[in-house]
Amino acid sequence: MKTSERIEYFRSFEAKSLRSRSFLTQVSDTLTNFCGSTPFLIFHLLFFGGWIGINTGLISIVPIFDPFPFGLLTMIVSLEAIFLSIFILVSQNRSSYVSTIRDEVHLGVNLIAEKEITKILKLLAEIRREMGITRADPELDKMLERIDTAYLERKVTEQLKRANKPLVEQLLRDLSEAVPHTTNNHQEDDGNEKSEEPKSTE
Repeated sequence: MKTSERIEYFRSFEAKSLRSRSFLTQVSDTLTNFCGSTPFLIFHLLFFGGWIGINTGLISIVPIFDPFPFGLLTMIVSLEAIFLSIFILVSQNRSSYVSTIRDEVHLGVNLIAEKEITKILKLLAEIRREMGITRADPELDKMLERIDTAYLERKVTEQLKRANKPLVEQLLRDLSEAVPHTTNNHQEDDGNEKSEEPKSTE
């Protein structure tokens, strides 16, 4: 496959995911892109500044319609935050799905490439034997073995489980480490007090 064909393949893969979007997903992507832009920030600065200025009497051209503590503004901002959160989550779900598909495709391509490379190494090993080279090459023998993807998956999963311990387990471990330390300190303090008591004289 030529380089231009490979680039076109990856472009068409992304374009296919965009063309297959639902109307809600398209709206979510558009809103997400706009919400992360500078015009969106400037609009909110002007909107909130004007609203607060009008309802605090700083701008006397417009009569006060939402006095402090700005209950109407609070409701509008809360509703905006709810709907924006929903749209952003919809857009993120689509992006996460596309990323998952792309990762699976990359994994499949890498496994195929590993199989092809192993085949090439076997051919080279056969050529090596035909040339009469009998010297042992442990590294080559190791490279001729197929990669056990299931073993790699288990090892990665185990490492992630060890690194990402449950919160309750982490708290219990911290408490168990802190309690003996506190008990030892109290025992040392009691021992020091006893040693400092004056001895009774007859």
